Amino acid sequence: MKRNFLAIAVGALLIFIVCLLLFVFQVRKSEVVVVTTFGKPTRDVSEPGPHLRWPWPIENVHRFDQRVQNFEDRFAEGLTADSFNLLTSIYVGWQITDPKAFYPTFAGSSEPIAEAEKALDRMLGNVKQGVIGKHPLGDFLAPVGEGNKFADIEKEILGIIQAQVQANNYGLKIQFLGIKKLGLPETVTQQVFDRMQSERKVLADKSQAEGEADAQKIRSEADTKAAQLLANADGEATQIRGKGEAEAAKSLNVFQQNPELAYFIFRLAALEGSLKDRSTLIFDQRTPPFDLFQGISTNAFK
Repeated sequence: MKRNFLAIAVGALLIFIVCLLLFVFQVRKSEVVVVTTFGKPTRDVSEPGPHLRWPWPIENVHRFDQRVQNFEDRFAEGLTADSFNLLTSIYVGWQITDPKAFYPTFAGSSEPIAEAEKALDRMLGNVKQGVIGKHPLGDFLAPVGEGNKFADIEKEILGIIQAQVQANNYGLKIQFLGIKKLGLPETVTQQVFDRMQSERKVLADKSQAEGEADAQKIRSEADTKAAQLLANADGEATQIRGKGEAEAAKSLNVFQQNPELAYFIFRLAALEGSLKDRSTLIFDQRTPPFDLFQGISTNAFK
């Protein structure tokens, strides 16, 4: 009796496990699942955990990695707008966003991810050649801020690729894109260097000419200001001289009317000039202007 019960329990457990395998599938957090019914995609599941299904051959489960995938295209030559060969390599990050559209497009391959990257690589090669052909070499190699359009070119390629992927309904999205490597073939390296030197010389000459023009403008403004200052100073000096001459003319009239007063003032001025510094004077009281001291008692200086 006990053996029969054990056998029944084991049998029930095996049937339960088989039912789980047939009717339940597990979805990991890093993947997305497409469920097909008789070979046609009917639903996609991205929620992690166990999910129910009908057993094969009614329904089948196809798993895809839903994380961002990265790949780099080959290092290939392209012709720029000014006829220079330029080697470029681009890195791309893409992700499955619509599994039901992704599955039928790439289901014929045993490795759908690899097949999708091959399709993207072919598309990227054509877009890259077209965009490079629209730009001169200087847009790639010029210093930042001096005509470099590196970031704009990356955005241009990304926009075209995203539009084409959406138009082809690949069920995926380009998350990021950038130019990883740039190179020049040996046959054109010297030509590029010569051209870069020529462009640098043109820029240097332009900067020098602009500097000389600015310097000339500054000198001209300085000369104009200096001339204005000198003219203003001459005008003020003329006014001062005029006032001085007018005052002198007034004093002259007074002195002409009283010559003795003029002579006395002149002697005082001469005496003041002699005594303005701390000095010890030895003089003859009969000699002008020291004759003013005649008749002055020595007690007046005590």
